[in-house]
Amino acid sequence: MLKHLDRLCVSARRVSFICSMAVLLSIHALRAEDKDPLAVIELGAAGEWGLNNGGGSSFGPTAAIEFTAVKNWLEIEAGVTTLFSHGQTEWDTGIIFKKPFELSPTIEFEPGIGPVWMHTISAGRVRDAMGAEAAFDFMFWPTKDRKFGWFLEPSYS
Repeated sequence: MLKHLDRLCVSARRVSFICSMAVLLSIHALRAEDKDPLAVIELGAAGEWGLNNGGGSSFGPTAAIEFTAVKNWLEIEAGVTTLFSHGQTEWDTGIIFKKPFELSPTIEFEPGIGPVWMHTISAGRVRDAMGAEAAFDFMFWPTKDRKFGWFLEPSYS
């Protein structure tokens, strides 16, 4: 019984991988004439300042991947942020749906909103919470080919 289940899981993973690759290749083929990248990888630092109990701050790394779902209309960003403070670690995982606005050939503004899951470990206790996040992403591209750039993304969750 377990061998059959293991084979089924391996087969499901293979089918999932093949389907994912087919989708990515078809998207790449559709975007071949477009100069925008298939996806944008965002790496950086994050900080959070609390509003209750006199505030408090936490800092940590953040990583996300963003891709264009509908050109000039919808960009989707999926990311993870780890925040560290006194005796507490928080993992925030979210998906933000953004509307891009090109302010100049090298500057974009992308307001967005989406769900966020917060996993907090504090004093040996684990808490999980769902919420919403609003973000205001500013992308700065030093060159017109947009192979490397900077971002500033204030958000509220």
